[in-house]
Amino acid sequence: MQGLGKRVLVIAFDGWNDAGEAATAAATQVQAAGHFERAFGVDPELYFDYQYTRPQMKADAEGVRSLVWPEATLWRPTDHTEEAPALWLLTGPEPARAWQAFAAEFVDAALREDITGIVALGSMMSDVPHTRPISVFAGSDNEELRTLLELERSTYEGPVGILSVIAAAAEQAGIPTAALWASVPHYVAGHTPSPKATLALLDKLEEITGATVARGELPADALAWEASIDAAAADDEEMSEYIRQLETTRDTWDSPEASGDAIAQEFEKYLRRRGDGPRGPKDDPRR
Repeated sequence: MQGLGKRVLVIAFDGWNDAGEAATAAATQVQAAGHFERAFGVDPELYFDYQYTRPQMKADAEGVRSLVWPEATLWRPTDHTEEAPALWLLTGPEPARAWQAFAAEFVDAALREDITGIVALGSMMSDVPHTRPISVFAGSDNEELRTLLELERSTYEGPVGILSVIAAAAEQAGIPTAALWASVPHYVAGHTPSPKATLALLDKLEEITGATVARGELPADALAWEASIDAAAADDEEMSEYIRQLETTRDTWDSPEASGDAIAQEFEKYLRRRGDGPRGPKDDPRR
């Protein structure tokens, strides 16, 4: 069994799959820790709704302004060797249309890059405390990967995001695929991004790929993030009591008697809660 191999594509999309910006921040950290070049990109006119994902006006160092259009891009590492596992990246906003064609384009590009495995990164709002280690659901529909890497098999049925569509297309093309989902405390919506969740994703990514990713300022940012929530909770007795209840529940999960399915059940509960449409936490109009 070869697992994910030595040319692993890491996927993270802005939108429905990215609570607390944890997944996209993890991909950003991977990119910042290495050297990458653009390997492939799709025509944004085919896949994005500009009323939903608007182009941005930006200025360069000389003050010259130009339009920057939303795009999804496959990035190739320029400093990899075949001796050690290397990470490619696929990043961008979740597309608004033609998901099957979108997935097919990137799976074809992955095949051209001789990608040996794919890891999809996601993050979800969950009923978990910020004071405990961030839970990461690590799963795969690939039986060989589940056995080799000790991953879970999800039994979820319902609406999905672009990560699941690409994963299904990749598996059909013969590229083994795993998914990592971090659980972000839902009551910290005002404290985004969530660097503690990003760190948890990177830790698990390293574990299942064997690649090394420098953490940069993330550990310090995670401590500051947790401290800021502690300070907010100290002034709110109702919030403090709620966090204590979540801590009790989490400690029960982590006890030797707890079921090994607890994280998987939380993951599926989240997906059912999000089954009203493809809008991510950042895109929720109630926020």
